[in-house]
Amino acid sequence: MKKTIVRAVSTAAFLSTVYAGSAYASTHTVEKGDSLWKIANKYQTTVSDLKSLNNLNSDFLQVNQKLKVSGEAVAEPLKTVTSTSTTSTTTYVVKNGDYLGKIAKQFSTTVSALKSLNGLNSDRIYVGQTLKVSGKASAAPTPPPAQTPVTPPADSSVYTVVSGDTLGKIGLQYKMSVADLKKLNGLNSDRIYVGQKLKVTGKAAEVTPTPTPTPTQPVAPPVQLEKTTEYTVKSGDTLGKIGLQYKMTVQKLKEINGLNSDRIYVGQKLKVSGEAAVVTPTQPVEPVGEFATNFINVAKSVMGTPYVWGGSTLNGFDCSGFIYYAANKAGYKIGRYSAAGYYSRTYYVDQPKPGDLVFFENTYKQGISHLGIYLGNNEFLHADEKRGVSIANLSNPYYTAHFDGFKRFY
Repeated sequence: MKKTIVRAVSTAAFLSTVYAGSAYASTHTVEKGDSLWKIANKYQTTVSDLKSLNNLNSDFLQVNQKLKVSGEAVAEPLKTVTSTSTTSTTTYVVKNGDYLGKIAKQFSTTVSALKSLNGLNSDRIYVGQTLKVSGKASAAPTPPPAQTPVTPPADSSVYTVVSGDTLGKIGLQYKMSVADLKKLNGLNSDRIYVGQKLKVTGKAAEVTPTPTPTPTQPVAPPVQLEKTTEYTVKSGDTLGKIGLQYKMTVQKLKEINGLNSDRIYVGQKLKVSGEAAVVTPTQPVEPVGEFATNFINVAKSVMGTPYVWGGSTLNGFDCSGFIYYAANKAGYKIGRYSAAGYYSRTYYVDQPKPGDLVFFENTYKQGISHLGIYLGNNEFLHADEKRGVSIANLSNPYYTAHFDGFKRFY
């Protein structure tokens, strides 16, 4: 008697076939960009089952490798309107400038949880990498309907990107969030380029002087100020350095001098406003925020530790290793980067507070090459090649010549 085998198909599997256009498959040929997790999702199985089925001892795959699979390859499902509940975010694609700490903060999780969920052995991630996440992105704005164009506010104006700009820096200047800037300009990433025209709202924020705190102890004599209206550029000058000296923003300097870029030359006459400080006040300045306080306290606790190139332990620090150690001990989990790496993970501030970072350029190499922790009163704490972890002053001619600006962790 001939036996007939009937394959039971569940309603869910039937609907998946109808609406997702799936096709049965028993083997899969590995393509560029594939991973066991991606293949397991595609065939509705698990990584452990795939490894067991193919006798794999690791997650390493090769292009064109043949893998046994079971189940059905699931194409991208069509959206339906059968549910009105909000779907939790399950994957995230790494963008330029991302790091595990930033992603963890966005999705209200921890770096260790992200690493465990994705089987990561280090903090290294790369652009385009797909990470598993749980929960919802806390900072992701709800996009407008596709058919509804974003209408710029009536008081919007246009800003031209200059060298050194970031969306965070521009947003700070115009009192806008990075998300609002991207939405207003239809940007899909944080990348901008010199000369790019961006729509902004309102006017550039004027620099508001920090109120002088009520002294709790005798203070030094009042600052002697010298009225100045014109400044002659000297060797080693930058707009940031001149702005610091005259308490002006770079944008303001460029605006009153009709400059379209940050380039200046020796002997050039620049209009300046305000007053050049001759004597620096010595009034105490208190750190702002719990992290800033802890950051400075940890940093001061290791003063005297010798300088060691590449060092990030109590056996010795270099400038970036010192920041890595102090930030993590203070509760801000961040990877071990170079000075330029920390530069790209911070945003400019015109009114620095104790606990902010101060960056220097063209010291032992071209570009951003040194950094320290700002303490207030023109002082900063850093890993010095000769003195180890110690305090220095921005009025020192060497640091003044190489000063780039103040920045703050995102």
